[in-house]
This record gives sequence, structure tokens and C-alpha cells, in this order.
Amino acid sequence: MNYLEAALLGLIQGITEFLPVSSSGHLELAKAIFGKDIEEGLLLSVVLHMATALSTLIVFRKDIWILLSTLFGQSKRYLIYIIISMIPAALVGLFFESYINHLFDGNALLVAVMLMVTGTLLWFSDKIKNSNHTLRAKHAFWVGWIQAIAILPGISRSGSTVGALLLMGINRKEAAKFSFLMVLPVILGAALKKSMDFVRSGEPVSIDIGPLILGFIVAFLSGFFACKGMLFLIDRTKLRGFAYYCWGVACMAILLVFLGS
Repeated sequence: MNYLEAALLGLIQGITEFLPVSSSGHLELAKAIFGKDIEEGLLLSVVLHMATALSTLIVFRKDIWILLSTLFGQSKRYLIYIIISMIPAALVGLFFESYINHLFDGNALLVAVMLMVTGTLLWFSDKIKNSNHTLRAKHAFWVGWIQAIAILPGISRSGSTVGALLLMGINRKEAAKFSFLMVLPVILGAALKKSMDFVRSGEPVSIDIGPLILGFIVAFLSGFFACKGMLFLIDRTKLRGFAYYCWGVACMAILLVFLGS
């Protein structure tokens, strides 16, 4: 993997992590286009996700500080909801990790199908009128399962969780905020686990450190601005445009499969 490929993958990860278009799906399509050799195990994926997690921490630093420093009131309940939302993803990661890893092999057809699903969810959630229902534990639990399903490449985590919360009656601003905050423990936990696996294996890392650093920087910067931009857009625009985009990319992926066969 060279510096240009690392920068491109970092840019794709940073932008698509926060837009409802599936970062994993775009990364898988990039691998299908450039070749599978651009991914050196799961290390690159961990580094890029850590970069976007850091950008999320900075964007929501005030909210996170309130969650961690407040022991009573609404903030405490909000923290509990985030913990509840982590349970499904933890279960899926614990029992189906090896199976899920096999899905990340540049399978453009799988990505196309899942992007179609993402676009359809965005389309229907866009029809829901904005409401002011209060976020409850049941919402956190069910959206946690949506987040677990979004492990599949092509299912947008932000798109599916925001869309699901909108369908549950949560207003757009609250849905976006909870969607971005609930993923932080999952990303950090997964990255920690992968890091421990690398340490236990004792195997040398075969990827150059330079492209990794560049990919991290690009993913962090693009993720920071994409997160800020998404918070602005989701409260002012419709999700239908993102649905059209997902369907369009899915059609291109299907075309890629047929041309490559």
C-alpha cells in the first residue's frame, strides 16, 4: 500500500463514516477497484476507525464531558442508554467475529445489496415528520441491534441508526447526536481488542508505518469536518438525497461486478 492509496482510504473513511452512505461499503468497493492487496489485515481498518473516533471525541467533547462528570439527572440516563446500545454489537462481535471478517474481502455484490437496503431505509425514514419523542431505554436497545447489523459492509451505521431513531419518533437533532455518541465505545472497544490480538500473536506488522500515519491524519481531518457538516445538514435537509446516492453507488457496484466477471 502506497501513500496515495492510504490517503484515499483515509478520505473515504473520514467522509463516509459520518454521512449515511456506509464507510465500510465504500472501503470494500475501493479494495475491489484497487485490489485486495491495499488492505494489510485489519490493522488499517482499526487505524482509520480510531481516527474517526478521535474526531468524534473532539466534536462532542462538551457532551462527553457532561456525560462523564454528571452522576444524576438526564445526563446519567443518557449514559445508561449508550451502555444499553452497546450490548447487541458486543454480542454480535463476540459470537460472530470470524464470520463477519470473511465478509470484508472486497465483495462488491454484497456491498451493492446492502447499499440498496441503506437507501431504502433512508427513503422511508425521510417520510417521517419530525417529532419530539423523548429518547428511552427501549429506543437505545433496538437501535443497538440496528448498529450491530450495520457491521455488514454497505449498511451505513449512521444512516441506519439515525433512520431507525427517526422511525421511532426521535427528532433529527437528538437522533444524530445519539447515533454519533453511541458508536464511540464500540469503535474504541473493537480497536482495543484488535490491538491486544496483535500483541498476543507476536507477529510483525507487515505494513509501512508511513502510509498508516498519513491515512490516520487524513481520516481524522476529513472525519472532523464531515461530522460537523452532518450535524448541520441533518437538521436542515432531507435524507432522500443520500438514498439516491446509495442506490446510485449500488448500481455502479453491480456494474463493476459484471464487468469484472
